[in-house]
Amino acid sequence: MSSPSAPVASRRRHWALALIAAAQFMVIMDTSIIGVALPRIQEDLGFSQENLSWVFNAYVIALGGLLLLGGRLSDLFGARRMFTAGWLILLAGSAIAG
Repeated sequence: MSSPSAPVASRRRHWALALIAAAQFMVIMDTSIIGVALPRIQEDLGFSQENLSWVFNAYVIALGGLLLLGGRLSDLFGARRMFTAGWLILLAGSAIAG
């Protein structure tokens, strides 16, 4: 027999899953945007085709390094707190860039 709080816990899990899925979508979308913007970056900055690959590589290396840093900070300060901070930083960065 399930406890009365089971539906509440189930709803919280669904919201958590939706939030994590949205975060993953944002990461994939950001990576895709880099690929779409490469021709314009090449035109505006005068990069050669060989040097243009470094734009994407620099993004991926920075993302990987920040993920490692975020993982360590979540060990120190808590996963929920760091996840919330990451969302707020992403929101602020997107608002400034927009």
